[in-house]
Amino acid sequence: MFQKIKEALHITPDNNYNITLKHHLIFWLVYFIFTTFRWGSYFNDYVYSFKTTVLGFAIHMTLCYFNIYFLMPKFVYKRKYILYIILVIASLYVMLLVKFYLTYFLVSHNVWPEGPAVTNELTFNYAIEMMLGELYVMTFVAAIKVTLDWLREHKKLVDVEKLQLETELRFLRTQISPHFFFNTLNNIYSLSVEKSDKTPKTILKLSELMRYLLHETKQKRQSLTNEIMYLQNYVDLERIRYGDALNVSINISGDIENKQIAPMLLLTFIENSFKHGANKNLGQINIDIDFKVVDDFLYFRISNPIPSTTNHDQLWFQPKGIGIENVKKRLELGYNKEDYHLDLKTEHNQYIVNLKIKVQ
Repeated sequence: MFQKIKEALHITPDNNYNITLKHHLIFWLVYFIFTTFRWGSYFNDYVYSFKTTVLGFAIHMTLCYFNIYFLMPKFVYKRKYILYIILVIASLYVMLLVKFYLTYFLVSHNVWPEGPAVTNELTFNYAIEMMLGELYVMTFVAAIKVTLDWLREHKKLVDVEKLQLETELRFLRTQISPHFFFNTLNNIYSLSVEKSDKTPKTILKLSELMRYLLHETKQKRQSLTNEIMYLQNYVDLERIRYGDALNVSINISGDIENKQIAPMLLLTFIENSFKHGANKNLGQINIDIDFKVVDDFLYFRISNPIPSTTNHDQLWFQPKGIGIENVKKRLELGYNKEDYHLDLKTEHNQYIVNLKIKVQ
């Protein structure tokens, strides 16, 4: 029996913001007790109040459920407002007749004892007062239903937006992997063409990076310690490739333990410093990388020389391609605005990236 009632009222207790049978019972029980004692105190006759409340609540519940589970879905949600208003008024009038005759024959011939005079027939004032009273209860219950429906739909919207956000972030991370491997494989190809003894060691380093990318970057956040270790492996790959012509300085300060950051977020900056700095320069190249943790923020800085042949209107951090735009998008999706600040600039013939980011 209770299962049929649940199905009729669309009650599914395992969903958030849904009204269970228990909530229905508690609501009407509290309302019943309040009304009984209110009018019992008013008339100083609790037996009479109990009888009228029982009769009235049968009408309240019928009207309320008819409204929220039939009239509103069929007409309000489909924007048939005029027809809805007509049917509500008709429902109120039918229930007025039912209430009048049930009260008259089952409770008392004076159907409106709280009225200005004895009422034993269906008058205009009685009709207006009773219909407004029923409308009040219907509106109150409808407001609860509309509020819960809105909360439920809002939660669904938030869940969908969250899913879309996570999907887009995963997509952006998958963009980085082939981009990174493409460049690294090019490096290995160059070494193999030269028949360099560094080729096996480079392949081994690459396999370590692949293992990290496959198994350690699926979560929304990665430990800063692991991320820095991964970036150091990438730098080691480039050192193998460039040899003595490359001087990379990595400085780490502050407490990096128990800090977290979005995985592979800093790779683009370091990768570009080699691709557009070291790869296009001749002679000794200096690349400086700083990781500084202060409180809950990481201050990341990387600088590399600008090649003399570079057109400054086509710098590597201009908004094109996967690289920097990918990072900006990931920052925008994965962090609050107050949790990061990215500054890209050229100064004293150097590309400089400064990123302040929360790593709590």
